[in-house]
Amino acid sequence: MASLKLLALDTEDLAVVSAHMQDAVFKTADIAYAPRASQLSLAVNRFVWEKDLRDDNSFERRRAVLTFKRVEAVRSIGFDRGNGDQVLSLLALRFEPRGEGPDGLLELVLSGDAMISLDVECIEAQLADTGGAWGTASMPKHPDS
Repeated sequence: MASLKLLALDTEDLAVVSAHMQDAVFKTADIAYAPRASQLSLAVNRFVWEKDLRDDNSFERRRAVLTFKRVEAVRSIGFDRGNGDQVLSLLALRFEPRGEGPDGLLELVLSGDAMISLDVECIEAQLADTGGAWGTASMPKHPDS
């Protein structure tokens, strides 16, 4: 399977990136914010949802980097940024525009009612696999609502 490389410049693109990032796991130490570059990056182990899971019931994860550009401010809610070993699970990416313009609030919704909230000039996100795949014993499951 080829390495995934995606670019999101609007809400439709962001929905595609969000689907590929669902259930990605990362440590708080893997969050990097560069204020001068206006950029936030996450190094994650993403679940490979695009693989046909009906084939052989084997599941995979891949190392990937998710980068957000044009970031003006970052807030974290519901977890301790000082604990670099804490493992977080990404559930979804959401965007709420401010008024008519392209700026707004981009939210990284995490399990356990945690969140990373970004004030952005516009949507500009990149997802790129950076390593090979490895097997994992189970597929992520979510309780029924």
